[in-house]
Amino acid sequence: MDEALLKAYKESDYRVRLPSGGHASIRVDQPLPAPLAAMLADENEPWIFITAWNPRSRPHPNVLNRMAQRDLLKALREAGARSVCAALGVGQDGWRESSLFALGLSPVAQDILVRRFDQNASIRGIGAAPARLHVMQLD
Repeated sequence: MDEALLKAYKESDYRVRLPSGGHASIRVDQPLPAPLAAMLADENEPWIFITAWNPRSRPHPNVLNRMAQRDLLKALREAGARSVCAALGVGQDGWRESSLFALGLSPVAQDILVRRFDQNASIRGIGAAPARLHVMQLD
């Protein structure tokens, strides 16, 4: 992954729609925002911010992105996510991608989904600890 793309991932705003309305923003290397931490089952619950849009960070037609996102939502539920919330990735350059915030999937299950949906990276964490950019090595 080139440095510009890595920088864009690190500087993006990862917004999660809250059940009560509004949103909370996840930022790489910052603690999970309190409204999202309140959704955790316990202090060690894993979470992931993931999208199926634009595999390998290459633009795809919106119709394909929407279909892939529906498939991701289904896959998250089938993999055992305890909770899934609508989300949106927002870059400083105006980039926007529909995303999902899921609670309760193991890191192994997360890796499987990131690979299945051909994503370069995801934002992950354990409990309220700082969010981490998790870069994948895709074949």
